[in-house]
Amino acid sequence: MNNFEIREDFYLNDEKIKIISGAVHYFRIVPEYWRDRLEKLKSLGCNCVETYIPWNFHEVRQGEFNFSGNRDFVKFIKIAEELGLFVILRPTPYICAEWEFGGLPAWLIKDDSMRVRSTYPGFLNAVDSYFKELFKHIAPLQITNGGPIIMMQVENEYGSFGNDKRYLNSIKDLMIKHGATVPLFTSDGAWKEALDAGTIKDILPTANFGSRSKEQITNLKRFMDDNNIQGPLMCMEFWIGWFTNWGGEFKRRDSKDAARELNTILEEGHVNIYMFHGGTSFGFYNGCSYHNGQDPQTTTYDYDAPLTEWGEPSDKYNEFKEVISKYTILPNVKLSTKIKFKNYGEFKLTNKVSLFNTLDTIASPIYNDITLNMEKLNQNFGYILYRSNIGSKRNIEKSKLVDCDDRAQVFINQKHVATQYKETMGEPIPLTLNKETNNIMDILVENLGRINYGASLVSPKQRKGIKGGVMLDIHFHSGWDHYCLDMENIDNVDFSLGYETKTPAFYEYKFNIKERADTFLHTHNFGKGCVFVNGFNIGRFWNIGPTNYLYIPSPLLNEGENKIVIFETEGKYHNSITLSDTPLYI
Repeated sequence: MNNFEIREDFYLNDEKIKIISGAVHYFRIVPEYWRDRLEKLKSLGCNCVETYIPWNFHEVRQGEFNFSGNRDFVKFIKIAEELGLFVILRPTPYICAEWEFGGLPAWLIKDDSMRVRSTYPGFLNAVDSYFKELFKHIAPLQITNGGPIIMMQVENEYGSFGNDKRYLNSIKDLMIKHGATVPLFTSDGAWKEALDAGTIKDILPTANFGSRSKEQITNLKRFMDDNNIQGPLMCMEFWIGWFTNWGGEFKRRDSKDAARELNTILEEGHVNIYMFHGGTSFGFYNGCSYHNGQDPQTTTYDYDAPLTEWGEPSDKYNEFKEVISKYTILPNVKLSTKIKFKNYGEFKLTNKVSLFNTLDTIASPIYNDITLNMEKLNQNFGYILYRSNIGSKRNIEKSKLVDCDDRAQVFINQKHVATQYKETMGEPIPLTLNKETNNIMDILVENLGRINYGASLVSPKQRKGIKGGVMLDIHFHSGWDHYCLDMENIDNVDFSLGYETKTPAFYEYKFNIKERADTFLHTHNFGKGCVFVNGFNIGRFWNIGPTNYLYIPSPLLNEGENKIVIFETEGKYHNSITLSDTPLYI
């Protein structure tokens, strides 16, 4: 059995070991490709893989745990072990990772008093219950029990959020209580304030950075010396690219520059490349930044990593391989997974139906006098449609959505009136009610993703939907039906119920293929929405870019008949779709 220790350096079986690790998120890759990505990591010269565990991916509903299928991180870790890779695991409640709510489950904030990442009993009790189940799967995989996990993290960049040592020690104690026996570490920005705030006694501090590596490593060493901490110097997140926000630029970093920084780190200590392979934030799991307003992140998590979103080596891969070869003997790894890309061409529209027409087949209305937010309705992701009869024919000079997040489309009698988002949210909306009686107001609100970093992590904006209410003239209107559209199952969409132009709608494209291959759905002919491939939600699209594609891994396709359903909210669509062997950017 191997033995891993932290002394003045890292030791494996009493011999020094240089850790060269790469971040690979199992939850952003289809399970059929886990081995391929890990083989390519090993081929780069890495001896270790690092991954987070997102709490909200495994306990979507409180008390209901799922560790199967694409959530089977045990299988992922065992594949790494088979390939001779060690594992750095980050199972803490908060992960950031540009992931929805930083990995925290949305049901936490159903509690109006909730304070995440604190000693608030409601939070720590929830973590305790989660860890009790989670560590049943983790404990046997630790190197102390003959497994490949050599280290685990206590919290994540907490020094960029708080300085509550009692909280940090509570998380550490809960990890140990439920079976953590390997060495623990923290990771924070490499400056004094962050390290002072985010570290705790007897736990190895590591640093996260992407440039000025000599300076950053020196800062970490100075902090450790000043606090009499003995241990190796490690960059736990060497940022070799960056994430992308909707409407922004697709981030690129010069490969040679990144390789020079990697070499500097390896001269001084140990590294985890973040990301080695970014992958895809499938479904509604993309997160959100906060830059003078909510700034949702894209479905692609390419990160300009050494492996592209779809797993192909980039120039950065080759540059890094050359650097790493100076520090270790590169293994000869035979890739075992055959992956090919295919241009399938165009497929014609099969069916279409307006959301309003199929609404009652996919959701049951929940009535309440006042508007309820998503969390109060036990809904985590997706959309809510609020509906009310607002009375007889008249003109209303102004109506107003009060405290609404994130993006709202207002309809009167199924005709679009306004869309509000960011700086326009809450502005007055004039309404014209043309029917003599029973004028129906519909408000479709989309949760674009919860904020995953910084002070806004605890913002009331994390609760989605209409939280204040809807004002007509100067009073709040009461009496609302709530349709929860989490899109977890779209089988009940009834395409026989009719279509109206310029309304949110579902579009179905059925087609047959003889061979499964990776492909890219081009989305430039559509406005905004999400896509389902044979029932699997592959993510969001938005014509503001910078990406106009969604990646479809071949395991999601069938030999024979396939069905792609596009839910689109802007009334913009096309009579055919294109599946290409190359992605499309603006």
